[in-house]
Amino acid sequence: MWELLSFMQGKVRRSALFALRDGPKTPSKIADETGEHLSHISRALREMKEKGLVECMTPGRSKNRIYQITEKGVIVLEELSKNNR
Repeated sequence: MWELLSFMQGKVRRSALFALRDGPKTPSKIADETGEHLSHISRALREMKEKGLVECMTPGRSKNRIYQITEKGVIVLEELSKNNR
């Protein structure tokens, strides 16, 4: 768990995960909500997917993929929220 919390200290990763707490979204929507560059959001989502924190709901699409938080991601999000209090 500590490794994942350390991994999530990156501003863009953290912003993207918090943006997904409200439900599935496209990288473009996350970028709009967070003010981060789309390329940075896309990279963060790819990295979080590799760690099992998010999943792509539309893997067959080349554009406008939809991502959601996994159960593992929810646990990490809860831990991050606790540590921010």
